[in-house]
Formats: sequence, structure tokens, C-alpha cells
Amino acid sequence: MSQPELNGIVAVDGPSGTGKSTTARRLAGSLRAAYLDTGAMYRAATSAVLRAGVSPEDPVEVGRVVRESRVVMRMDPELPGVLLDGGDIGEEIRGEAVTGAVSAVSAVPEVREILVAEQRRLITAVTGSGGGVVVEGRDVGTVVVPEAALKVYLTASSDARAQRRSTQDAAAGRASDPQRVHADVRRRDSLDSNRQVAPLRMAEDAVLVDTTELDVEQVLGRLHELVEGRGLLVASERTGK
Repeated sequence: MSQPELNGIVAVDGPSGTGKSTTARRLAGSLRAAYLDTGAMYRAATSAVLRAGVSPEDPVEVGRVVRESRVVMRMDPELPGVLLDGGDIGEEIRGEAVTGAVSAVSAVPEVREILVAEQRRLITAVTGSGGGVVVEGRDVGTVVVPEAALKVYLTASSDARAQRRSTQDAAAGRASDPQRVHADVRRRDSLDSNRQVAPLRMAEDAVLVDTTELDVEQVLGRLHELVEGRGLLVASERTGK
């Protein structure tokens, strides 16, 4: 029995807490596509910097550590993940220390150069063989793959995003202070939007989707409509991934 399959690139951008990761991963899984979380790559780089005892504010040392580290992404949406120097750091990168330092590390030009090159390599490896990939982050549609056939920018109110982050932290067993989370969301927005290199912004040809009043299923339904409307689906007879 044929099943719709993504053919091409879907770029999903937006600030933290808008549902990017959950929605992008599920979209990729439903369309038998690869999934790439670029934010996890920057968090992995930040973990490497913190493990090395380097200040996130020292661009020279930060660049050296990231250049010498080995970040490997698992792109199966059913089992996504990130490895740093051979070890799984899926839990570590969501901790408070990494969250507090990731914006500073991500703003270092050399870090972005290294990781964007790797992101493009991974995407090309998928699309070069005729496959599809859903890529999520903050500069995917503007910097990483501006040629993406579909660009979506997810947004939501800061209150809604902070509440979602708090709920996610609590569900994962991490300490969660709603006021602190809300302050962190606003801080990340300011840092990401005002950095000199690849600031957070919506691509001119992106579709804006406000998720403030939408649940995951509703957002996913909207993205499916957009993918189909762009003619990015092909029929597949494959029985496995």
C-alpha cells in the first residue's frame, strides 16, 4: 500500500517554546522523512565548552573546543538524539547549565560556521538520495537552507512558551520555576534576535503559524496542509524506513 512521503526540505524556525521540536519530529515521522534538530547541535557544542571548563564568553577558546569536538546527530524521528565524542548527551543538553550558556556559544561566528557546514552536509546527504528532511531551529530558512521548498515560522506568546517549558521540565524531572523560565525565555529571545551573526528572524517567504492557542495536533495538521499544498509529497511503496 502506498504511503505519502516527503520529497524535499521543510524548514521550521522560531523561538523556544513554540512546539518546534515536537511538531517537526512528528511531521518527519508521519512523512517517512529524516529529522534534524539544529538547536540540539548548538546545545551539544555548549556542553563541550562547559565540559572543557571554557568560558562561553571567550570566542577564541569556544571556537577551539567546538572545532575539536565530535558531534553526531541521529536523524531518525522515531529515535532522535545527539552524541558528543561518542557519548549520548540527550539529557545533559536540556539542563540548566547548557540552557544558560547556549545563546553565548551560538553567537560565536566560528561555532556557527562549523555547525552550519555540518548541517548542510547532513541535509544534502538525505536529499541527494531523493529523500526528505524536516529541519528545525532558529536560522534554518534564513541561513542554513534558504532554498527550502517550505519554510514555516512558529511563534507563540512568551507566557504560553514559558508555561510549555515549565511543563516539559517538570515532566522530565527537572526543577522548574515558572518565573525563572519566563525570564529565561525573554532573555533567549533578546539574545537570539539581537546577535550579530544569523539573528533569529522570519524568512521573507516563510509561513507564520501562531501556536499560542493551538495544540500539537492542530499545528501538525496545519503543517501537513502546507506540505501537501506545496506539492512535496510522493507515493512510496516501501515497507520500512
